[in-house]
Amino acid sequence: MRLAGQVALVTGAGRGIGRAVAAAFAREGAFVVLAARSTRELASIEREIEAAGGRALAVPTDVRQEPAVAALVTRALAEGGRLDCLVTAAGFAAFGPVADAKTEDWDQLFAVNLRGAFLCCRAVLPAMTAQGRGTIINIGSVVTSRTLPGSGAYTAAKYGLLGFSRVLAEEMRAHGVRVGVLSAGATDTPLWDAVPQPPDRALMLKPALIAEAALLMAALPPGATLEELTLLPQRGVL
Repeated sequence: MRLAGQVALVTGAGRGIGRAVAAAFAREGAFVVLAARSTRELASIEREIEAAGGRALAVPTDVRQEPAVAALVTRALAEGGRLDCLVTAAGFAAFGPVADAKTEDWDQLFAVNLRGAFLCCRAVLPAMTAQGRGTIINIGSVVTSRTLPGSGAYTAAKYGLLGFSRVLAEEMRAHGVRVGVLSAGATDTPLWDAVPQPPDRALMLKPALIAEAALLMAALPPGATLEELTLLPQRGVL
């Protein structure tokens, strides 16, 4: 039970990578606070965790909204008494050539993938610094190291998340709070449902593999930190 007695907050917990991370953390003993916009999906993963003997609390949250994020962290602390880990897995994607890009898609993507992660990170810092320990894992993407045509807005947001995380890691080092970016290659999640003619999803990573990498980052003993970890499909898909 690598996370026994810990409290973890996972955004985007209703589906894909966030759901897999939430299930894995609960399996390893953490009390997991589940955040996402879909009440139905949150209820589903909450039931799944509890049926397996874990503990979870579903808190429907729109990470784009500052008051909602503040309320989420307040609830997590009230129910868990502490906050040991934050995983920002909430995400949105829109693909296509820059020449055809819609401004509203660009704004939406940055609001969720970058602003949402910033709001959540900032909101947990007081509790983590008061404890003198904590781990923040921001879910990045391979697009910060491989060029993917058609992903202009997504790539820009993930570069922003990477840069932000590097700065936050330096600012929090003296406070005992670890900050890392887990960058995943192509992963078989609902994100690809909206992509015409996607790569072969059978060759992609499965969300459970990303969750194992997140566990590695979260369960490291004090004195060590994994600040940038990239996980790629072995069979050549980006």
